[in-house]
Amino acid sequence: MVSDVQTVALMGAAGLGLGAFFYGGLWWTTRRGLRSKRPGLWFAGSFVTRAGLTLAGFHFLAEGRWERLAASLAGFLAARVLAAGLTRERPKEHAHAPEPR
Repeated sequence: MVSDVQTVALMGAAGLGLGAFFYGGLWWTTRRGLRSKRPGLWFAGSFVTRAGLTLAGFHFLAEGRWERLAASLAGFLAARVLAAGLTRERPKEHAHAPEPR
């Protein structure tokens, strides 16, 4: 039998996976949609797909228990923090002016 601590850890990891799917899909859609002739279709279709599958995943994981839902939501939010850190633009190094002769 799985203990409560193990269940919370598993739900957190599953929430992290849902977040990776959701935010990874958003990143992919942004890169793809901005190059498309119909970006509205990309963004709308992606949102409906990502949101629907993510909500279904939360419903499946929770099994009607708020503790499981809370743990999976915590993992989802952790994925958001990780995605923001991984996709942040880093400042480019500036070339220095040439030395005077």
